[in-house]
Amino acid sequence: MAYRPSRYEQVMKASEGLDPRARKMFGGMGVYTGQKMFAILMDDIVSLKLSPEDREKALELEGAGPFRTSPEAPVLSEYVVMPVAVLDDERAFKGWLVKSAKYVRSKSKVVN
Repeated sequence: MAYRPSRYEQVMKASEGLDPRARKMFGGMGVYTGQKMFAILMDDIVSLKLSPEDREKALELEGAGPFRTSPEAPVLSEYVVMPVAVLDDERAFKGWLVKSAKYVRSKSKVVN
């Protein structure tokens, strides 16, 4: 699998200010904020790593679903494949993307 350059550009543009970096993985592209991956691009899909609460809300969206690297692979439970309607709505997409980046950043904080 590969990723669509137009989706890559969309993710990187929406990630401005989040210190985005990308590298190849799973046959697609992983997008990171700092050292934490928050998005996966494969073919024409964008999957976001979301908090349990946001994941539940996202999975209620028509066309959303769990992410797998292949049909035979197990579900990556924290990632949600975002529906095309969200991907095509710049404002909605950026909102979900920021939630994802904030979530992964919060997981890297040390709690005393």
